[in-house]
Amino acid sequence: MDLKQVEKISKALGDPYRLKLMETINKQQDWLQCSIIIEMFDLSQSTVSHHLKQLLEADLLISEKDGRNCKYKVNKEVISGYKNFLTQLEG
Repeated sequence: MDLKQVEKISKALGDPYRLKLMETINKQQDWLQCSIIIEMFDLSQSTVSHHLKQLLEADLLISEKDGRNCKYKVNKEVISGYKNFLTQLEG
């Protein structure tokens, strides 16, 4: 994992709502519909979409079109790479 990606991930995870989104989506065994995510948070649709976009751009989420809607799941491979990077910092 290169430093540019680590920086992007760190910035994306620097917001408490995005951390909560990651936690919520990660708890699901499968994909989570965008409409369900919006219902779970006391935020406007546009705000949730903004946070999801930031997480997608950092490759922390994977999205898939489902008709007119999108569904999301956590990108475990990227999370693992980020975790490994942080572990290396530990020594």
